[in-house]
Amino acid sequence: EAVPPVPVTEMVPVPLVGAVPSVASWRGSSLPRALAAGQVQAMLNSCDLDTVVGRRDHAVLVMLARLGLRTVEVAGLGLDDVDWRSGHLLVRGKGDRVERLPLPVQVGQVLVDYLRDRSGGDCRALFVRVHAPRVGLTATAVRQIVARACARAGLPRLGAHRLRHTLATDMLRAGTPLAHVGQVLRHRSQLSTSLYAKVDFGALGELARPWPGSGL
Repeated sequence: EAVPPVPVTEMVPVPLVGAVPSVASWRGSSLPRALAAGQVQAMLNSCDLDTVVGRRDHAVLVMLARLGLRTVEVAGLGLDDVDWRSGHLLVRGKGDRVERLPLPVQVGQVLVDYLRDRSGGDCRALFVRVHAPRVGLTATAVRQIVARACARAGLPRLGAHRLRHTLATDMLRAGTPLAHVGQVLRHRSQLSTSLYAKVDFGALGELARPWPGSGL
């Protein structure tokens, strides 16, 4: 039997929008989204090292994936920021901080391969446009390099920050202490680094309490 409609006179006469609670959003509740094994290498392998553009893009991706730099930091690098004699790199990070990072031999070799044919004229930016005007790359251009590498590697379009997340996650899973991960990422607060503790499932398993009634 059909239920008769509720008379209009029995409806709540006032809107209840204000009584509906908002969705909770706690800081640090999300998980770092690292790339799967082999995806970063697929992006690096997609660069054509026989071309100037390919060597430049490969060097940019290595900076993001192996040093954990941000896009704006890669774009802000200059030729004078590479200290070849001491093997260090000057990076301008958040808050106008200038930090001195070690330059691994493998990363330095990738830079050398790119710089041999770099034709930026008088531009002192490390990474420059191949075609005129020969100016330094912007952070947007660095993100586009990542997007094109994803397309060539058959991956969905990913943000450049995913490479930074992947580096931190891989370091943590390899047994690197959380404090050292924070130093590599140059976090000013330990709270920023503590986010990555949630991806160390082995360590988290030791903290898990037995399920009631499981006998474990």
